[in-house]
Amino acid sequence: MMRRRKRQTINLLELTPEQRAPWETAENGNVVVLIPKFHHELLVKWLVPRLKYPHVRVKLDKLGSFVWKQCDGRTTVAEMAARLRTEFQDSAGSAEDRIRTFLLMLEKSDLVNLNAHETEKKQP
Repeated sequence: MMRRRKRQTINLLELTPEQRAPWETAENGNVVVLIPKFHHELLVKWLVPRLKYPHVRVKLDKLGSFVWKQCDGRTTVAEMAARLRTEFQDSAGSAEDRIRTFLLMLEKSDLVNLNAHETEKKQP
């Protein structure tokens, strides 16, 4: 008889996203994420040195740049949402929904690693 696994529900607000791609700041202050064009070892070895632009440059808007800079592996999504609300009072709207959609899109593209926030065990 096969046993079914219980699905573990994860609260997105407790996760601590961490960047997995290099980035730079543009002249206007927004973030530009650098995504390598090739991942295969041979292509990286032979083609990348010959390319003028070895990365695809993804330009983020001001809200995306703000969230990207917060993805340090220590800041939770709940803290990001609170900071986003204080920074962009009128344009934040529903901060949790915006951050959730953005982070899930980044995780799907393998640009961000969503880490489960480790709860510290208190010693008696």
